[in-house]
Amino acid sequence: MEESSFRIKKKYVYAGLVLIVLVLGFVAYSLGAKNNNSSARNQATGMMNENPSSNSMADHHKPAQAKPSGFFENAVGKRAPDFELQDINGNTIKLSDYKGKNIILFFNEGSMCYPACWNQISSLANDERFSKEDVVALSIVVDSISQWQQILQKVPQLSKSKILFDTTKKVSAEYDVLYVDSSMHKGSYPGHTYFIVDKDGVIRYTKDDSNMAINNDEIASELEKIKGV
Repeated sequence: MEESSFRIKKKYVYAGLVLIVLVLGFVAYSLGAKNNNSSARNQATGMMNENPSSNSMADHHKPAQAKPSGFFENAVGKRAPDFELQDINGNTIKLSDYKGKNIILFFNEGSMCYPACWNQISSLANDERFSKEDVVALSIVVDSISQWQQILQKVPQLSKSKILFDTTKKVSAEYDVLYVDSSMHKGSYPGHTYFIVDKDGVIRYTKDDSNMAINNDEIASELEKIKGV
């Protein structure tokens, strides 16, 4: 009887030891998994912080203008504000550099506005009506130069485009294009907005297109009206 009781007790002792080992193993596994997950999260966060496109997406939603100034609605007939922006090669370009030409300004969301803005940027650059000596088309984006250097390597159709970089969004705010209907991020980014500035630096035409279409024919028609005056 005592031997049988001893065997039963011994059985329970073994079972208890096995249970303890299993519990300790589970705890160790849980702690290891938690540490691995934490490490993975930290690594992912570090990669996001180092990733320029992630930073640009964060900047994408930073308001650059508290409220519309009303300039866009009443721009026709006013002198176009002069500005200095860099081109794809880092050269400083002034609006006043083109005095004596009719100037098309196309403010747009840029790299994230694919394909609508890309198509219009390319179309302006490759339309012979806008490649004459007395006309220049400038596409203004709020991206970094490096973003568009990568884009141009992959999309050679855009290589002829005259793209200017309003990285601070100061010019976009001055031209009051951050709250137009076509802007999908009010106060932060332009949408799909045009100005025509005549040879004397006066704004003669504006258009904001929420449909984000290619508007070359309409722009060409407006240019002919200006030339006919």
